[in-house]
Amino acid sequence: MNAIILSAVWGVIMLFSGLMLKSSRSITLVAIIGMTLLVLASILDFQGINPIEVNVHNMLSYESFGLFFNIVAFSSTLLYFLLSGRDVERVGMHVAEYYGLIFFVSCGVAIVSSFNTLLLLFLGIEIISIPLYILTGSDKRNLKSNEASLKYFLMGAFSTGLMLMGIALLYGAKGSFFMDQIQLGTTQLTPLIAAGLLLLMFSMAFKVSAAPFHFWTPDVYDGAPTVFTSYMATIVKAAAFIGFIRLFEGSFGNLHPQWQLLVAIVTAATLIIGNLTAVFQQSVKRMLAYSSIAQAGFMLFALVSLNATGKEGLVFYTAAYCLATIGVFAILLKMKDFTFEGFNGLARHQPVLAATNAIFLLSLAGIPATAGFMAKFYMLSAAVNNGHLLWLVIVGVLCAAISVYYYFRVIQAM
Repeated sequence: MNAIILSAVWGVIMLFSGLMLKSSRSITLVAIIGMTLLVLASILDFQGINPIEVNVHNMLSYESFGLFFNIVAFSSTLLYFLLSGRDVERVGMHVAEYYGLIFFVSCGVAIVSSFNTLLLLFLGIEIISIPLYILTGSDKRNLKSNEASLKYFLMGAFSTGLMLMGIALLYGAKGSFFMDQIQLGTTQLTPLIAAGLLLLMFSMAFKVSAAPFHFWTPDVYDGAPTVFTSYMATIVKAAAFIGFIRLFEGSFGNLHPQWQLLVAIVTAATLIIGNLTAVFQQSVKRMLAYSSIAQAGFMLFALVSLNATGKEGLVFYTAAYCLATIGVFAILLKMKDFTFEGFNGLARHQPVLAATNAIFLLSLAGIPATAGFMAKFYMLSAAVNNGHLLWLVIVGVLCAAISVYYYFRVIQAM
C-alpha cells in the first residue's frame, strides 16, 4: 500500500513542480528523489511495515512475489531516470508532466502486482496504459510519434474491450470478481468460463506483445520518442507479465492442463516471429522492438510452466532484461544514426561506451557468464521441470541461437 499511495501522490507533486521549478534539471532531480523514496516504500511493503493502514476489503493481496517485483521494477525505473533523465528533458517543454505520467504508471504497476479482484486488475492495466498513450505521442512535432500514439490508443482500446467482456463472462459464470471465489469449484471448463478465459488471455497477450497480438509493437516502439520506448519495453512489459501470472495462477491454476497447450503455441509463435523478423531489420531501434517481442516469448515460459521455478525466474529475468535493455537504449540515444552503420567504429572513438554496450547485448543474447544467460536458463528449466513440453524448450534454444546473429551485428559494427 505504501508504494501505491506514494506513487500517486508523487505523480501529483511532479505536475505541480512544473509550475514552481523552471529548470528541467531541477525537475529531474525531484523525480529521482521521488523514485528513491518509492523504492524505499516498496522495501517497507516487503517487510510488512505500513505506516498508513487502509482497509481495501480484500481487493489487494500482498504476497512476497508481487512485493519483491515492485522493488525490482522501481529500482529499474530509478536506474532509467539516472541514465536517461537528460534525454527525457530533450523530448519537449513539459518535462514535469512526463515524469508525473511515469509515476502514475508506477501506481498502476503496484496495483497489478497485488490485485485480488478482476476489477482492480482492469483498473491497474488502464492506469498503466493511458499515460503511455500520451507519452508515445509526446513528440508532437513528429508525425511518426502522433501516428504511433493513435495506433497504440486504438489497439489498446480494443484489447480493453476484450478484457471487460472476459471479466463480464467470468462474473456471469461465478457470480464474483474475487480471484479466490472464481477459483472455487473451477475444475472443468464450462462454455462461459472458457470464453472468459480466452478473452482475458487475448487481452493480456496484447499488453505483453505476444504473437499474434504483437503487430502494434514495432510501429509504436519505433514511432515513440526513443527514451520512452526504453521504459515501455522494460518495466511496463514486465508488470503486465506479473499481472498475467497472478491472474492465471490465482483463478485458473486448477485448469492448467486445459489451457497450457494454447499458451505454449502462443509462446512458440512469439519466439519464432520475434526472432526471425528481427534478423531482417536495418534500424537498431526497430530491431530492439522485435527483440522485445522475442524476449516476451521467453517470459511466457513462466506462464506455461506455472511453477515456483518459473515465477522466481520471471523476477530474475525482469531484472536482467530491464538492466540490459535500459542500458542499450541509453547508449542508442547518444547515436545520431540508428542504423547498424551508425555504430561503425564506435569502439575506436568511445571504447568504454562500446564495451558497455557489448556487455548489454551479450546479456540480451543469453551468452554464458551474463545475467541474461542465467535468466534464460531459469525459464527453460521451469518448462523442463513441468515435464510436458520438451518441444517448446527446443524451440526456445533454437530461437536463442538465432538472436545471437542480430545482436552480434551491432557488436561487429562497433
